Amino acid sequence: MNIFREVLWPLLAVILAFAVGGVIILLLGDDPINAYAWLLSSSFGSIRDIGWTLHYATPLIFTGLAVAVAFRCGLLNIGAEGQLYIAAFATAWVGITLGGTSVAGESWAWTSLPGFLLVPLCVLAAVLVGGFWGAIPGFLKARFGSHEVINTIMLNFIAIALVSYLTQYHYKNPGPILETPPIGEAATIPRLNEIFGFISPDVPLNIAFFIALLMCVLVYVFLWKTKWGYELRAVGENPSAAEYGGISPKKQIVLAMTISGTLAGMVAIGEVMGTRYNYYHDFSAQWGFLGIAVALLGRNHPLGVLIAAIFFGVLLRGEIFVDAFTRYVSKDLGFVLQAIMILFVACFQRYTRR
Repeated sequence: MNIFREVLWPLLAVILAFAVGGVIILLLGDDPINAYAWLLSSSFGSIRDIGWTLHYATPLIFTGLAVAVAFRCGLLNIGAEGQLYIAAFATAWVGITLGGTSVAGESWAWTSLPGFLLVPLCVLAAVLVGGFWGAIPGFLKARFGSHEVINTIMLNFIAIALVSYLTQYHYKNPGPILETPPIGEAATIPRLNEIFGFISPDVPLNIAFFIALLMCVLVYVFLWKTKWGYELRAVGENPSAAEYGGISPKKQIVLAMTISGTLAGMVAIGEVMGTRYNYYHDFSAQWGFLGIAVALLGRNHPLGVLIAAIFFGVLLRGEIFVDAFTRYVSKDLGFVLQAIMILFVACFQRYTRR
């Protein structure tokens, strides 16, 4: 029964979502087989397509893990979007100020560090700032009992407004676009096409994908193979029983939200250091919020999160081609399928509890 619930039911949710989506496509007057063929072939039709799919999946692995860790402690982190935004700016700031950046005769740099120092510092900035922004609602929840959903939503607005202000008035690249200057070349991480020659040069997939895979393993080990993970999960199952057993729910709440923010902040590693090479306003495709759906579909398990993130990467990649090569179906098909899947997952979870 446990295997059925954890593996087959999410798979069933995907199958049913595609079935309902096919009915919707028929009602629109289009061919669902053709639409789904474009969706899948554009995601897995070639090495280049697979590279793009994994590129779209990478930030969702981080945010899905972030939400899953909070869920395991009985918390709902709606603030992954703000956490990844403020972490991205912090990463860019370190890469600019310590990377010798100079644009149009204007220098923002304090010094110019070599790559073996600068890359770890940029990664550390993403981890620490994301974790700090996640710890704030965790502390407020533990200390004052204020609800983490409200706090994280409000902190999203604060984070995005803060980095927008800093970009606009202190670190804006010349031009009409709200973005920072590029980070120093020493702060960049390699793309996979620089390592594997068979990957197309236009695919921005970088080594952040391997870091995301590593985090799936580490999160699994932490949650199921360590004392701290057991205590965190115990608080999520029953805070009163956990406290009776000598576990501090307040400590676990702060810890869970800090780890959650850290994971969300790691989105900046791939986006700032390996894709855009600067902080760009509105760079996120709502990854913080999509991470909630990824965690739900993945049943808050690292392996499930990985599979769900790749599936959502298929939707993000394929919806572009569905919009271009079908008559009536738009790229909103991806959003429709996501919503239907979440509804089915929620229904199955409700049934399981009953």
